[in-house]
Amino acid sequence: MSKYDSYVICTSPRSGSTLLCKLLAATGVSGNPGSYFHRPSISEWLAYFDLPSEAATSERETLATIFRAAIAKGSLNTGMFGLRLQRHSFDFFVQKLAVLHPEPASDLKRFEAAFGRTLFIYLTRLDKIEQAVSIARAEQTGLWHMAPDGTELERLAPSSKAGYNAEEIRTYCDRFTSDDLDWRDWFKSQRIEPLQITYETLSSNPIETLREILGELGLNRDAANGVISGVAKLADETSRDWVARFRAECGFA
Repeated sequence: MSKYDSYVICTSPRSGSTLLCKLLAATGVSGNPGSYFHRPSISEWLAYFDLPSEAATSERETLATIFRAAIAKGSLNTGMFGLRLQRHSFDFFVQKLAVLHPEPASDLKRFEAAFGRTLFIYLTRLDKIEQAVSIARAEQTGLWHMAPDGTELERLAPSSKAGYNAEEIRTYCDRFTSDDLDWRDWFKSQRIEPLQITYETLSSNPIETLREILGELGLNRDAANGVISGVAKLADETSRDWVARFRAECGFA
């Protein structure tokens, strides 16, 4: 029997969360984690789950319907719910969680009221410059994720050429550093000791990382056997050139 009913991957973009979600879903025992509350908007949540907007219902009733849909999609009858939360929409999410479950006195207790016993996984990327370059190129080229065979998994804009922009990279570095501080402050305020996973460890040894998470959840680690990584690294020579150039220009060792 698992130790938890759910887990939440607390992260920021370009930290390997898509890879991790696909690995966990592929085990067949650890749910189907995804960004089910990605946009800070109830109307967007309704649209994502193809739910009707009923003006006659209260906000709490609407949220209850949305959360039931999210739990069904994020569990896939495995008995384990998986959720990915990005920092940019987190504050809105916990505000609405408080509307749905006003009785508990803390965010943690509200998570547990909504999702049962919850493991928090803190997924972060140590090298903020590489992370910043990764998102800068994704935003510019429109390509966010690619399969190992070269098939595009996620494209959000037509293909276009990327250009180096130090200010853009610095802005993203600052954003991701701030995201990390915000996550840590929240964990501390809720007295949560998350399972910490780094992008660097995940990308270098994805299956062992998957086994660690399954073990922490109280699930069979062997469910990771045979799971194949479905996401390829997008970093290439251009990425490495941008990272090296930014470090040189900005005085980073």
